[in-house]
Amino acid sequence: QVQLVESGGGLVQAGGSLRLSCAASERTFTYSAMGWFRQAQGKEREFVAAISRSGATNYANSVKGRFTISRDSAKNTVYLQMNDLKPEDTAVYYCAANFGGYNGPDIYSYEHWGQGTQVTVPS
Repeated sequence: QVQLVESGGGLVQAGGSLRLSCAASERTFTYSAMGWFRQAQGKEREFVAAISRSGATNYANSVKGRFTISRDSAKNTVYLQMNDLKPEDTAVYYCAANFGGYNGPDIYSYEHWGQGTQVTVPS
């Protein structure tokens, strides 16, 4: 069974930082590209960032230069470092895994999902 467990969400003032973590099993982590998506209230889930098995990264234009995705093989964990947060970043953030290695924005290419973690940036 594939399990993805997110943590690190919370409330932060505009301009602040948060780091999200997504812990996976060793097999999942080793063979998967990993992605972060988010869903704001009343909106569709959207791509944020992804990282391939080799470490190649891909970002949504809205977060480029502010967010950084990384993966730690020793901990089987993917991180999303979020800096200069804005109210429009408020959403539930989901970790996702793709066994085929795809690290793009297509939400339907990711087979496994975490439960989500809330990030709130008050305006």
